[in-house]
Amino acid sequence: MYQVKRPARSEYVAIRNLRYHVLVWGTPAAGVTPLVLLHGWMDVAASYQFVIDALARDHFIIAPDWRGYGKTDSGGADNFWFADYLADLDFLLDHYAPQQAVNLVGHSMGGNVAMHYAGVRPERVRRLVNLEGFGMAETRPDEAPQRYARWMDELKKLHRGQLDLHPYDALAGVARRLMKTNPRLGADKAQWLASHWAAQTPQGQWRIQGQAGHKLVSAHLHRLEEVLALYRRLTMPVLCVEAQTSSLDTWWKGSYTLDDYHQRLQAIAQVELVSLPDAGHMLHHDQPEALARMVEQFIAPQAGDLAHDQGMHPTPSHAG
Repeated sequence: MYQVKRPARSEYVAIRNLRYHVLVWGTPAAGVTPLVLLHGWMDVAASYQFVIDALARDHFIIAPDWRGYGKTDSGGADNFWFADYLADLDFLLDHYAPQQAVNLVGHSMGGNVAMHYAGVRPERVRRLVNLEGFGMAETRPDEAPQRYARWMDELKKLHRGQLDLHPYDALAGVARRLMKTNPRLGADKAQWLASHWAAQTPQGQWRIQGQAGHKLVSAHLHRLEEVLALYRRLTMPVLCVEAQTSSLDTWWKGSYTLDDYHQRLQAIAQVELVSLPDAGHMLHHDQPEALARMVEQFIAPQAGDLAHDQGMHPTPSHAG
């Protein structure tokens, strides 16, 4: 099995009536900018372990399990709203960095959360790294009736048990599932990830630590004008990393393309777009060493950082 070089410690934080699970590496220190890592859809915070082990320096790192993922409560929700991730992150930063800007990294869904959050609270983000957080295809207002109907139909399927996640008889089955999804993932890493990605039930089966409600379509349409308005407020330097082998065109079947995504990025004042060779969507698993170098170089201290931090307004802690 994969041997961890920098073990994490688990902490639980009270956020918005939920018991939030957060993985933490290192310790806070004066003059050290926290590094906050946001995982993607149907993933967990531990997914970043390979990148963390590949970092050249020690950092104070915070990585939450989003609500309804990993060891974080779902609060009994039967579906999940994107705006809640923004609010959860805001409360999380109130707890860990109340008067300090952070370096923010997000993968896939977590990348979308990072981009939107930084557009709402630009003063709280020093540097932003978006890993394959492409966003969604643009929608039209006339799609609303069909979208609401689909959402309600999927809710009924969920409550009838028709969307339950597949259980596995052994942890090895979870590891095989991870390698099937990502052929670049080695058996040692897959076995280690499986033990964090899934949990054993009292009956002895293994179930993915993600609520089935995450599989539901969003009831809300994706309004491109709102996204671009947020992107225009990204005053910090932004690094957008995409895998050399992109699945975006396949996912959206031509309704949203890589060219469309690149066009959206033009709304950002300071943006750098790079491609990571020999990597797919799970690039933090495929090329952790290369990605670690890329992130560390991008977040390295720069002139003017102190002035940015001094511009942070004190924020009361709401996180318990």
